[in-house]
Amino acid sequence: MRGRRRFGIASNKRLRVLLLALVALGSAAIGLAFYATSLLASLEGSTINGRFSIRGTQRPPKNIVIVAIDQKTYGDLNAFPFPRSYYATLIDNLAPEHPAAIVFDIDLGSKSTIGKTCHVSGLTLPCDDYALLNAINNHPGLTVFATTQPLGGGQAYFLGYQTGAQLAQSVGSQLGAALFPSNQPGNVDRQMVRTATGLPTLYVVAAEAASHKRVTSAEFPGDQWIDYPGAQHTIPWISFSSVYDPAKYGPPDGWKHPLPPNYFRGKIVFVGVTQVSLEDYHATSTDGQMAGVEIEADATATVLEHFPLKSAPGWINIVLILLFAAAVPLASLRFGPLPSLALAVGLAGLFIVGTQVAFNAGRINSFVYPLGTLVLSSAGALSVQLVTEAFERIRTRDLFGRFVPENVVDQVLASADGLRLGGVQREATVLFSDVRGFTTLAETLTPPQVIEVLNHYLSEMSDAILNHGGTLVSYMGDGIFAVFGAPLELPDHADRAVAAAREMLEVRLPRFNAWLREEGLSEGVRMGIGLNSGHVMSGHVGSERRVEYAAVGDTTNTASRIEALTKGTPHQLLLSDSTRQALRSPPDDLIEVGETEIRGRQGHIKLWSIREGPEPEKVAEVAEPEPLPAPGPAM
Repeated sequence: MRGRRRFGIASNKRLRVLLLALVALGSAAIGLAFYATSLLASLEGSTINGRFSIRGTQRPPKNIVIVAIDQKTYGDLNAFPFPRSYYATLIDNLAPEHPAAIVFDIDLGSKSTIGKTCHVSGLTLPCDDYALLNAINNHPGLTVFATTQPLGGGQAYFLGYQTGAQLAQSVGSQLGAALFPSNQPGNVDRQMVRTATGLPTLYVVAAEAASHKRVTSAEFPGDQWIDYPGAQHTIPWISFSSVYDPAKYGPPDGWKHPLPPNYFRGKIVFVGVTQVSLEDYHATSTDGQMAGVEIEADATATVLEHFPLKSAPGWINIVLILLFAAAVPLASLRFGPLPSLALAVGLAGLFIVGTQVAFNAGRINSFVYPLGTLVLSSAGALSVQLVTEAFERIRTRDLFGRFVPENVVDQVLASADGLRLGGVQREATVLFSDVRGFTTLAETLTPPQVIEVLNHYLSEMSDAILNHGGTLVSYMGDGIFAVFGAPLELPDHADRAVAAAREMLEVRLPRFNAWLREEGLSEGVRMGIGLNSGHVMSGHVGSERRVEYAAVGDTTNTASRIEALTKGTPHQLLLSDSTRQALRSPPDDLIEVGETEIRGRQGHIKLWSIREGPEPEKVAEVAEPEPLPAPGPAM
């Protein structure tokens, strides 16, 4: 007999392997296609927001501060836009503290409309603009100004001049494009670029002005992630009015005391709008609405820190997609649905944790596409398992239902072993039966009549066996081989076997003989039944192409030979002493027949029967006739 294996797996194994391979390949193809086309970029971006949230607020850069045109400033100075002379005063106030740079995130592309016109060095311009240019010129290399409309070729408007970049450079300042990539998923500012329309971006120019080092394309290749330390206001804000005229407007909003001396020394001072009504707010990775000036400040800090957040190499994401496409389908070849599901959940958990750990270490790997591939492949693999298991169960029900009652099939399918029916040892009672004189009867009938008689007889006797919970192992011509107590344990297996034998003799056989007489086929037949109890090995045996249920062992062989003994006695039923001892409720009409030798066994065996009319003579001294050859499964 073969070792334990799943019944029906041979017929479904190749199909399952094929389907699981298709699941793995299909999941990988879908995952890679989505990854290559960035179809879920918005969702991917949301997961990056989540990684920032889990990481939590970081220590803000010590060398950056924001001079905010906030609600206090709005109330103190009464109007916006301000005269350009206000910015000139601010520069003059900050310069003595030697800040690293003063960065104006305010677009001054047009001419001032305030005050008189001045003529200076061949230029005609508003005196308000002249005051600003004069302050810039007095502190060369200190200031940077934003523009939102680069013209190409490194030029932009500044104070109404189309060659604004040249004008700014002539007084010791620089222009930077206050722009971020326009195609960011969900319109969330997560990344930055080195140049925009040929003009360096504001955060790059600010970093260069503060560090006095050029940021090259080799240092800043392609789009780079902004490493936000936290939500808005993580970088400290100082009210513009408090720096413009500290004596008049007092300490900054939220400060109890004036700014300490040299507060701005060595710092990059960003000047910009934070007043909500002025609408310079944008969504970021850490805040749904962050003031544009703070985004510029965070981007500048990221450049100065040499881009601590970097994308993982693309091949890592591809490997993850392929790995997650194959992991659960491969596991499903060996394990059932629950272990496969546990593996999928475990892999997902490890991946989530690993993604966050990598993020905290400064690496951003793709999250949605590998995890989506894992979910897709897991769902597909589990579906394949469940469908093929369902087909196996249907096939098992169909095939095994031919051996045992339907309720036994249900119990087998619901048992802990499920479909594993190989090599099960049980304490059971084996039944063999045979028709006496069937060969002689068959000689008087036509072939169709022989088949009809045989089918009628087997149907009657099989119903009796199945009605009492027996398992039909096989038919051997007019012989029947059945077992009670296997594959499922039955504590009363001996009682069931005796009850089935009694029904066969007292109900089914008389009814069958009556049918023979009605059909004019015969006056009737007799039969022999042998019962023996003990250990049997039950399960499915056969080849990959054909399988059948069997119950083998010495108990089976002895039962077959006991049935053969009925030919030498007036008894139609003989049961061994082991069966009598296994009876929980011995029948009142149980009689002892005697002891006899059984071929293949040492010593004598005591036999019993039930009373069938006048008590027959004991056959202890009756010689055992030559037994029938053992039936196929009862080897």
